[in-house]
Amino acid sequence: MHIFGELVKRYWNGELNNIQDLNQLSYEIKDKLGFENQDISFIKDHIRIAMGLNPRGNDDFKDELDIIKGSKEIGQPVIAKIEGACEHCDEESCKCKEACKYETEIYRRQKEPIILNDKCLSCGYCVSSCDFGALADKIEFMPVIDLLKDSKVPVYAVVAPAIVGQFGDDISMGQLRTALKFLGFEDMVEVALFADILTIKEAFEFSHLVKTEEDFFLTSCCCPVWFNLVKKNYPDAYQHMSPSVSPMIASGRILKKLYKDVKVVFVAPCIAKKAEIKELELKGAIDFVLNFRELDEIFRALEIKLHELPSDDKDQASLGGRLYARTGGVSFSVKTVVNRLEPQRLIKLKAKKVDGVQKCRMILEDISNKRNINYNFIEGMGCNGGCVGGPRTNIEVEKATKLVNEFGEDSLIMTPFDNFNVMKILKQLGINSIEEIISNEEVFRLLTRES
Repeated sequence: MHIFGELVKRYWNGELNNIQDLNQLSYEIKDKLGFENQDISFIKDHIRIAMGLNPRGNDDFKDELDIIKGSKEIGQPVIAKIEGACEHCDEESCKCKEACKYETEIYRRQKEPIILNDKCLSCGYCVSSCDFGALADKIEFMPVIDLLKDSKVPVYAVVAPAIVGQFGDDISMGQLRTALKFLGFEDMVEVALFADILTIKEAFEFSHLVKTEEDFFLTSCCCPVWFNLVKKNYPDAYQHMSPSVSPMIASGRILKKLYKDVKVVFVAPCIAKKAEIKELELKGAIDFVLNFRELDEIFRALEIKLHELPSDDKDQASLGGRLYARTGGVSFSVKTVVNRLEPQRLIKLKAKKVDGVQKCRMILEDISNKRNINYNFIEGMGCNGGCVGGPRTNIEVEKATKLVNEFGEDSLIMTPFDNFNVMKILKQLGINSIEEIISNEEVFRLLTRES
């Protein structure tokens, strides 16, 4: 984050223009952080990663700034591997291998780790577990700076529900909106608003698909770790998976439908969202992803003091939409709508909520082997506690969960069904009644993964 903060400050202020400026930054970081001359290659690669680029090993700086200035996206892979760092790690106590034992296997070699990308779920816990900087997720803010400084391009910040409380106990969502507008964003939009829209869609789908005691429905489209775990490893269970896109993808698609030539930046608690926006069937909805730690460093580098800002408050989402941030929130929200749609429904929604990759695997094994299935709505979250437990959050899970619950309860909108903002958006998309959300072809396409 120190390297990233220095990059942000200098690039924002026009002090990073050529190779010499990048070299000077490398040596200043070496001196400040106590590295040796032989570590310059390592430092340069971390500078590249903080710029959103791939590491190049021992290569000198060449065209990095030119690439960033013309960049419309940050390419794969999301997680970059840096040579040499693993040489200092004791393989017996390697934390990144332990972090991925329920997901895939990281095989460590002398120079760098080897990740099995066909099995990797991009949860990012290997990155946050590595003490030697051998793994890092590429940061996607440098191209965003150029967008924010271009007055002709409207840029929206859409923020995950887990963001509440992440920047200080006394920092309101309205102050975050003010800070983001100060940076140059057109506005800050709660992704929970689009969770409300998807909740209604999933409630209709549950009603149509779960007709008997043997039927069941897998959800939590909001979590790419859970989605990819099911898709890559459990094809039978995948047949029961919700076809909905995540609220993040829905937000980008809808904003780009409503407003011409806009760019959309998602602010996330995790690394997996950086991989999600690059999936072929989802590409183009969201332009860049930042996480909470990166945004915190941006505010710090640019000396934006959140506690001094006025609060620009808006009530955009329901209690249910905001609770998507924590385990059980999706189930709660969908159940409230199902009960409104069919109050006399004979087969009630019976939810099973699991979090963490290990527990997600266990429930999927049960489903595959037809063991202990006494539920019909399965919600999975890849991180312990849900999104509030993501690897790029700023506060502990228990505290974050409490703050999310409180923020949800503060909403003047109790359920997605009561959210007038939802109906306003749907009317702009040509829908006049809530039932049309699954019958209107264009809207259905905006909210659904391509097959």
